[in-house]
Amino acid sequence: MAKPKTRYVCQSCGSVASRWQGQCTDCSEWNTLVQESAEVSSIFAAKHNLQGGGRVISLVGLDHPVALPERISTGIAEFDRAIGGGIVPGSAMLVGGDPGIGKSTLLLQVCADLAAKGRGVIYVSGEESAEQVRLRAVRLGLGKAPVRLASATSVRDILTTLGDNGGADLLVIDSIQTMHSDLIEGAPGTVSQVRASAQELVRFAKEHGTALILVGHVTKDGTIAGPRVLEHMVDTVLSFEGERSHQYRILRAIKNRFGGTDEIGVFAMEREGLTEVPNPSVLFLTQRGEPVSGTSIFPALEGSRPVLVEIQALTVRLASGATPRRAAVGWDSGRLAMILAVLEARCGLSFATAEVYLNVAGGYRLTDPAADLAVAAALISAMSERPVPNECIVFGEIALSGEVRQVAHAGLRLKEAAKLGFERAWAPSGAKEAEGISTAGFGNVRALVDQILGR
Repeated sequence: MAKPKTRYVCQSCGSVASRWQGQCTDCSEWNTLVQESAEVSSIFAAKHNLQGGGRVISLVGLDHPVALPERISTGIAEFDRAIGGGIVPGSAMLVGGDPGIGKSTLLLQVCADLAAKGRGVIYVSGEESAEQVRLRAVRLGLGKAPVRLASATSVRDILTTLGDNGGADLLVIDSIQTMHSDLIEGAPGTVSQVRASAQELVRFAKEHGTALILVGHVTKDGTIAGPRVLEHMVDTVLSFEGERSHQYRILRAIKNRFGGTDEIGVFAMEREGLTEVPNPSVLFLTQRGEPVSGTSIFPALEGSRPVLVEIQALTVRLASGATPRRAAVGWDSGRLAMILAVLEARCGLSFATAEVYLNVAGGYRLTDPAADLAVAAALISAMSERPVPNECIVFGEIALSGEVRQVAHAGLRLKEAAKLGFERAWAPSGAKEAEGISTAGFGNVRALVDQILGR
């Protein structure tokens, strides 16, 4: 009889080593190798030929008619928008987010809304007792929702209970890192346990048409903990983002086999739970009566939804010889350095003796390159102490040559700005105009400097 072999699996990247060592050779992480038992191998298994003895599977063409998947509306419009219109029966979703961001609160509200519509909903918590979940539901005003609760960590017990109760329309597992399968050795949370537990749950969901939602832990970098085995096994990966010090939360689809990944859902954390924000621009705009230097309004684009945010800049002159500081919150600091270099090289503005601080109001994070022109306008305004008009929005991408380049979906940005009462737009030359807002085009950054300085 072959001896069982022992292997060591990295909990960060999933690589396998034959002996324990302090540092993983693949991902360079420390103290991540955990001992696991490998499968018993034999000479017969190694030489076995799999080219025969199986059943013949049916093959279909691409032109085979396929009906669109039926979706279950949750009643929470922002949640449905992020996942593509509703929950698909038999699908598996993975929700990740920082601790305390509101994942359990959001999913409890989704469960309560579906259960109120007559759907069978089961919520299994591996981290909290059923009484704790019930107390949260009472605090949120959902105490009378017919959601069935359980506190369990054994996958076998969960699937047996589902089979005896005739299944469910929605099953929520909070969280997958606390589940364990008795077919695999190892503590809950290890790579093999997470993979095996998720595989059994996903298989049950596919076979019985039960929609499955898994909650995943995240690392300090904000990514879902462990190797990316979970993200490959599920149909949809959702990221619940936001700062706990700010009110807003954003639900973003990173992967979606039943829809696009270009939509977001915006929520606000209130005392009674998460509430929908149909007009997120209100969260990120400062209401003020008179223009303030060092600020500009940028129409960001999240999928097909424009969100107007305020960009704030501050410059502080230093004594000769002091080293200036550069700090950016909500934007890439490397891109800030690039914009400063373009303003110095192409426009003659000197920031060498000034500290520069940039902030995106409301805790919003910008990755859109169209924010370049708005950042440049805020910096020029802060340096010259000449404010950008209150009724004006600014957007455009800046090249290293100083040219202002066209950006995607300029029409959507202009329409949203006009709807919120803005009257003017500073945009790249040739941008399409929208009704209710006048557009001034800029071919290069020097023209923007002349506009703000009144040359």
